[in-house]
Amino acid sequence: MWSDTESSIDYLNYSEVSEMLVDIISDDDMLPTSIGVYGSWGVGKSSLLRLTGMGLQDEKYLVVEFDAWLYQDFDEAKSALMTVIAQHLYDATPEDRKEQAASFFRRVNKLKAIGIALDLGALAMGVPTMGALTKGAGALQNFWAGDGDVEDFADVRNGAAEAQQRLGGLLSEREQRSPPAEIAAFREEFAGLLRALDRRLVVFVDNLDRCLPVNTIATMEAMRLFLFLPKTAFVVAADEDMIRHAVSKHFDEPGSRHVTDYLDKLINIPVRVPKLGLQEVRAYLFMLAAVKAKADGDKVEELRRALIEKLRRSWSNDAPVKVEEVSKILGIRVGDPLRRTLDTMDTIAGQLAYAERVQGNPRIVKRLLNVIRMRSAVATRRRMPFDDALIAKLALFERCTDGEAIKAFGQLVNSSQNGTVTKFAELEGIAGEEDLEALLPKEWAKHRTFVADWLKLKPPLTGVDLRAAVYLSRETLPVKTTMRGLSAETLEAIDVLRKTGSMKSPASKAALKKIDFLDAEDAMEELCAGMSRNADWSKIRPDFRGAVMLAGVSGDAHARLVRFIENLPDRPPWMAGLMKGLEEN
Repeated sequence: MWSDTESSIDYLNYSEVSEMLVDIISDDDMLPTSIGVYGSWGVGKSSLLRLTGMGLQDEKYLVVEFDAWLYQDFDEAKSALMTVIAQHLYDATPEDRKEQAASFFRRVNKLKAIGIALDLGALAMGVPTMGALTKGAGALQNFWAGDGDVEDFADVRNGAAEAQQRLGGLLSEREQRSPPAEIAAFREEFAGLLRALDRRLVVFVDNLDRCLPVNTIATMEAMRLFLFLPKTAFVVAADEDMIRHAVSKHFDEPGSRHVTDYLDKLINIPVRVPKLGLQEVRAYLFMLAAVKAKADGDKVEELRRALIEKLRRSWSNDAPVKVEEVSKILGIRVGDPLRRTLDTMDTIAGQLAYAERVQGNPRIVKRLLNVIRMRSAVATRRRMPFDDALIAKLALFERCTDGEAIKAFGQLVNSSQNGTVTKFAELEGIAGEEDLEALLPKEWAKHRTFVADWLKLKPPLTGVDLRAAVYLSRETLPVKTTMRGLSAETLEAIDVLRKTGSMKSPASKAALKKIDFLDAEDAMEELCAGMSRNADWSKIRPDFRGAVMLAGVSGDAHARLVRFIENLPDRPPWMAGLMKGLEEN
């Protein structure tokens, strides 16, 4: 199996981007700066940060890695970034200057104690956030006068009684200092400490797009205290669309221009993770295969360098690396299990690069390969006459179509004598997509572009007993196929729910009325089956909205959706909001 973690080894020529980031951070004329590393779920943002960090392994850099998602559920998540940076600075400070670092640490605690951390971004910009200022009219008057003290601000934040409990000894003296003056003192002390250390502070902020909007904004606002001071660089890795969504939700739909302005003020240099093309996907697959087969380490590194060199010249007319060349570098021959795996990888590379539901996404590629590996193991144990190439072809069909198309595939196999689908003889003999359309099962028609390319993949399916393929799907997919048939009306309703644009969709509400109460759990099973085959949870999904609406009218359907969510390896932050609304209703 291939692990779904960031890598410190460059398989995808991301080192070109990481080297560019290192150049920016190393240039005194470019500091201070903030860099946004943008890319969708699973494209390798964390790996890119790790490669960049490896290029900054020098005493003149102080690298701070901050995983925003780790602090998602803590009360002080809003001030976690400040504390983590202060701790790193303290640890890096020589003994003869520890008091200076300790003073800065106390400054951080002071800001936390008086509640400025909640709205520090707004205060730094001179814009009060009224939502947090709900108690203490007298303190509020002092606040606007600019001479509020610790007790005043605590009263404004939480009320006098709660403030007394929260301060708990963090502050031992009463200071007459306004919030702008406190922030100015904080920044001055921070800059002075960096000058004393004579080091560049580089902060990697990762997984920000996994946080709930309130914590996303709090972290970005906390960055403002440190931004644009000498010798500082912030590198934020996130899905830009998710960050824009958080900004929009937090500031009550301010409009796309204002969202853009907000991000532009925080991020100086936007860098987008390159989208993988065919050659990058092929190289990635070859490397994954070689590493998994535990090929000789020196030969694997030689292969990696050769592939990276080819990728860096992909703009020219140089031919891509072929399986034969890879085999020669690794020292393997025809018939070797690794050679067969490389042939399979080469066969499916084009589909993985261009198929709409994969598009070369490294994380999706790994997950699909893991499905293939699991099924291959089952096929071997049960003596099924399937090789990896055939398993890969069928798994790719499931990944790139939908529940209806997969169900139709199973029906074709089950209704055919000995599991041999005669229709494949017709389909595989057609060259053009237009001629293909008339012969396709109706459930496949909307996927005809994919199917046209898929049918050309080796091995052909004509004359192949595919009953074991259906069995493997039922064995390894995370959800089962529905046990009893659903009416055409229910199936139409499910199709509408998969496209739910909002929780108030009139079409989806009408579709719910067409589903028989007794069919609700099976209908949810169909929705979950479709959702399980699309691993991209980076954005709010129409099919999940539809599932939540269905769960709202049936206890059995609700229970099935909860089980589905519990089995997800990574739950996106937006999912919690939809489910919370369902529970409240």
